[in-house]
Amino acid sequence: MNMNVYEYAMKVEKEGEAYYRELASKTNDVGLKSILNMLADEEVKHYIVFEKMNKNQTVPTHKGADVFANAKTIFQKMKDDKQAPTFSEDQLDFYKAALRSEEMSYKFYIEKALMIEDASQKESFLRIAEEERQHMVLLENLVEYISSPEHWIESAEFNNMDGGKTVQGQYVN
Repeated sequence: MNMNVYEYAMKVEKEGEAYYRELASKTNDVGLKSILNMLADEEVKHYIVFEKMNKNQTVPTHKGADVFANAKTIFQKMKDDKQAPTFSEDQLDFYKAALRSEEMSYKFYIEKALMIEDASQKESFLRIAEEERQHMVLLENLVEYISSPEHWIESAEFNNMDGGKTVQGQYVN
């Protein structure tokens, strides 16, 4: 069975959603749980976009949630509460795996965007790539938070979570 690019992307997003929901169910940390559920919800939105493209339907051009703003609020609260959850090494590996998977999606979508003729579809791929990049930055912060919560809480700069949007050095809206 030969999957087209949209079906493949739908599969990736569905697996991503399931993975985040599973991670969310495994943590008692309220802040972390809400960040993971937010990421899962984002994957659902991406799935819908690819599904519509696959059926040649009009793609919603709604802005995704402001992942950074939402996450910053949650991180800030964790910092204020001096919440330092304890994590096992294998839990950390799950987060690192999620990070790698977002990075692969990002690269895949950028690559596909460059091959697509249709301008609006190209734009959708680039937009979703950008959102996956934001998820990467978010997960990098989560991995740091989990790896050394005390240090993270003292120096929490929310690395790169300023919402700067560059895709391969080009600014995109």
